Amino acid sequence: MSTISRRTFLAGSSATLLSVFLAGCDSGTQEPAADDATTEAGGKHIYVLTASPDHGWTGQVGVFAQEKVDEVNEAGTYTAELQTAGAAADQIAQVEDILAGDLSDVAGIVIQPLDDTVQSAIQQIVDAGVPYVAFDRIIEAVQDSAVANVKGDNEGIGAGSAAYFVANGMKPGDPVYIYQGDTSSVTTLRDNGFTEYLLGNLEFDGETVPEESKWTQEQIDSAITKSGAMNWSRSDTKAAFEALLGDEANAQIKWWYAEDDELAMGILEALNGGGISDSAKEAFYATKPFITGCGGLQEYYDVIGGESYQDIVSNLGGVMSVTYSPSMIQTAIQDMVDYLDGEEVTQDHVIACENVTSDNVADYVGFE
Repeated sequence: MSTISRRTFLAGSSATLLSVFLAGCDSGTQEPAADDATTEAGGKHIYVLTASPDHGWTGQVGVFAQEKVDEVNEAGTYTAELQTAGAAADQIAQVEDILAGDLSDVAGIVIQPLDDTVQSAIQQIVDAGVPYVAFDRIIEAVQDSAVANVKGDNEGIGAGSAAYFVANGMKPGDPVYIYQGDTSSVTTLRDNGFTEYLLGNLEFDGETVPEESKWTQEQIDSAITKSGAMNWSRSDTKAAFEALLGDEANAQIKWWYAEDDELAMGILEALNGGGISDSAKEAFYATKPFITGCGGLQEYYDVIGGESYQDIVSNLGGVMSVTYSPSMIQTAIQDMVDYLDGEEVTQDHVIACENVTSDNVADYVGFE
């Protein structure tokens, strides 16, 4: 993995800033002195920009971000503040407002881009010579300009779900239904991780798919159905699943990969409600289907741990989640602090994931 120092970032963003930087450093020095970190960056204030709490995981990002912001403020070396936005246009406006202000007070920006349209605002950050850390949703076109791109292993989430299915008997060409999150790089990576594992091109937990369980591209194309964007919404997934099982032929699908715990809960709520006919439910349960999610929602961990929805789970083959903790935002903020302190940080900062099953769920703490 690559690392980036403050000098590297500034060199790539502004010749003027670079000349100022070099005037204060020996030409053979690769790292800025820690004592000069805040003056070189232009200030001591760190802005943290995240999405508004539109669902459980995103809401908890804000909670963890505020905890870390408070910690930074308490430490006293830097000041920090959290700003949230419900739409990309609002987040772009936040960036523009920051850059239109007194840049001598800005140390850096940590940003969770709401979608790819935020690319233009991130480019403005770079052009202004302000270091930034991207979190969760990484925009490929500008990722090389970041101090760090902090994200969970989204491909690993797909690979983990596929490995779980294979371990529980899924055969090449078995019908699979994927409930997708949105249209961002997160969903693309979670899709790709699932299929790349089945093709034998990606490992999970240090192992590739067994040779006898390897899929062909033709099987991938013919047997896997994708929902389209569920907008990370439990209610949208519930409605979509009810509509899908309106055709009882779909009740024969055994393998259900939901790309978020909220989406998995949507399936469970649909099965618990009256929007699916009894005959469709009976046909669905007859296959002993498997459902996976990801994220760490405590409500879903309770299902996995046998504390809720057991009248439904008893009819399933199994339920599982893959870790993708919202607490990773704290790592993103710490990467910015470390960078400002003159330390090297990992630019492609991927945090590994793990499968959470009934066997180990007691070892994990979820979020509310």
